[in-house]
Amino acid sequence: MILEPLQSSLALYISVTTFLGLMVGSFLNVVIHRLPRIMEREWHEQCSNLDREETPPAVPYNLIVPRSACPSCGHMISAWKNIPVISWLALRGRCAHCKAPISPRYPIVEALTGIISGYIAWHFGFGATALAALLFTWTLIALTFIDFDTQLLPDSITQPLIWLGLLFNLNNLFTSLEAALIGAVAGYLSLWSVYWLFKLITKREGMGYGDFKLLAAIGAWLGWQMLPLVILLSSLVGAVVGISLILFAGHGRQIPIPFGPYLAGGGLIALLWGKQITQAYLGL
Repeated sequence: MILEPLQSSLALYISVTTFLGLMVGSFLNVVIHRLPRIMEREWHEQCSNLDREETPPAVPYNLIVPRSACPSCGHMISAWKNIPVISWLALRGRCAHCKAPISPRYPIVEALTGIISGYIAWHFGFGATALAALLFTWTLIALTFIDFDTQLLPDSITQPLIWLGLLFNLNNLFTSLEAALIGAVAGYLSLWSVYWLFKLITKREGMGYGDFKLLAAIGAWLGWQMLPLVILLSSLVGAVVGISLILFAGHGRQIPIPFGPYLAGGGLIALLWGKQITQAYLGL
């Protein structure tokens, strides 16, 4: 069987998973860039329908069509120029056609996805748990960068993530189904309660509904027991980053800071080391 070498060789398994992570990271770059634009196009189409305006048929635009192109000159990117990380380095971070700079974030996302994927393969070993953890992690990476760019956490990602977490835990993959179900409900309601309490006190919105759904998804995957750790970690890191931006980067106090990336980071830490951290804390 094709899978037997992967089962018998840990080094090969980690290498293949890392390479797969690099390829997935390249696709995540497409998702991060295009999904918000797809959503915007859909909103405009809905508004046009409400206004009963006749609009010309839209040019197909999704995660597959059209092919990737340079954002500066529109030159189509060939396959060999789409090799994760290596292509960016070979081209020295510039378009081969117009020499316009290409954002270093593309190889960063690819390298980050590859490294974390390899670590997950080593951490969980060969099996369904590692496969599920990879899917969970890849989704968190996409949500992190989308939220950084747009302060949006798309329902098209967060809602299926909730249901997938419940389905994977039917056989107690990460936690019991009961803990997963309670985690989904508690994750949503906890931030929902904070949102309304903050709004009643300040008359302003402190976070978006996407944050509720992301924490619900994390609860569905990891169980309600991990939610306090995720909330503590994300709040602590978010507060440190927010204060640093205000003090050192001149970030306005009224300018919102996305909370989704910190929730995603807390969820990833809880996935990998949550039980050890909790046990160490209880031991203290």
